[in-house]
Amino acid sequence: MLIQFRFSNYKSFRDDTILDLSATKVTEHQHHITEIGKEKVLKTSAIYGANASGKTNIYAAFQYMAYYVLHSFGFGGDNTADKINEYKKPEPFLFDTESKNRDSSFEVYFIDKNDGITYNYGFCLTKDGITEEWLNRKAKSRPEYRTIFYREENKELNLQKLPKRLQENIRISLNKETLIVSLGAKLKVDILEKIYNWFGQITFLNFGDPIENLLLSKQLPVEFSEKPEVRKDVASYLAAFDKSIVDFAVEEVNTSEDDSEKLFKVWAIHKTNDTGDAVNLPLGLESAGTQKMFSMYSPLQRTIANGSILFIDELNARLHPLLVRNFIQTFLDPERNPNNAQLIFTTHDTTQLENSLLRRDEIWFVEKEEDETSKLYSLVDFKGEDNEKIRKDENYAKNYLLGKYGGIPDLKIITAGGINIHAA
Repeated sequence: MLIQFRFSNYKSFRDDTILDLSATKVTEHQHHITEIGKEKVLKTSAIYGANASGKTNIYAAFQYMAYYVLHSFGFGGDNTADKINEYKKPEPFLFDTESKNRDSSFEVYFIDKNDGITYNYGFCLTKDGITEEWLNRKAKSRPEYRTIFYREENKELNLQKLPKRLQENIRISLNKETLIVSLGAKLKVDILEKIYNWFGQITFLNFGDPIENLLLSKQLPVEFSEKPEVRKDVASYLAAFDKSIVDFAVEEVNTSEDDSEKLFKVWAIHKTNDTGDAVNLPLGLESAGTQKMFSMYSPLQRTIANGSILFIDELNARLHPLLVRNFIQTFLDPERNPNNAQLIFTTHDTTQLENSLLRRDEIWFVEKEEDETSKLYSLVDFKGEDNEKIRKDENYAKNYLLGKYGGIPDLKIITAGGINIHAA
């Protein structure tokens, strides 16, 4: 489980930024906490903020870190025409000269649910490659971390806790764009495979991107076209908000001479109210909400089964607030989430900003400062004008919209075609 994600100098986040999923001492919703060894970890984090405040950049930072871990083995190859060998440069904060040339850093703390071992892994990089990389681990019976490896630019590698027979291979094969974790996973080093695979199980869904939305809506669940029982299961899942869909029909469409690519037409089967007859409606003609829920089926099932992480940008887009709440509660309910999967999401939906649903340490805000930097902070750490912390019985949504917690738009008069439109 993810305990903490930490990063700096990435897009609008210039300074050190921490998204912390470790539970604080607040007393509400104790069933939201998972205890593993000495760690108490939360299963959800909700991130609020105005448009252009930087919410999506937190998503982008975590996605960048995961992408780099999973693909850096292919960076720095000789075939520069091959996109997999193209170094994916970081995007530092651009509004001051120093930050443009400074490292971007990414770091996670996570705990293995099977053995209770906590890992601390991170790296720093510039447009030219890796400048620093480290891996530490802590057994549940130990108070301190032990270094597995440490790497710093222009200094000797410290690989003392990696298998001696593979240390020389790593030294010879490593280039400035490649991470030790990525290379070590390819070399079948157990502990490095574990780190690599942990990142590989994270799922990212960006529903603020129209192109990604379109691609997601066209992806079918595993064995959806082959197994009727899978289609029935998807229909049952969708019945949470559309009971008229009772099944699906699938037809294979051959579009190439050698049939190398299989495409399918999908119809949602509805039952009419008066006669009970079946009506087939092309999936593409279903509502945007239905198509979004259809595209979320596989990531949700996979995340719950694996006990991994689902990070969604704009969770509330095209979904009714009660449906969003039902989705969040799937992760908060120990019976529906037996493997302690985690949900991190950005949203504008203030109907979820309630003490009946979320703990104070599960609620985060992003605010854009005058110097164009984004700041991330938790409701549990926020202090009001009287320097007192937020109480658990407050009306979070009302106070947020009143600007008590920050993270809202600075509304001004909108001028369109010479006509003043008041933004209220």
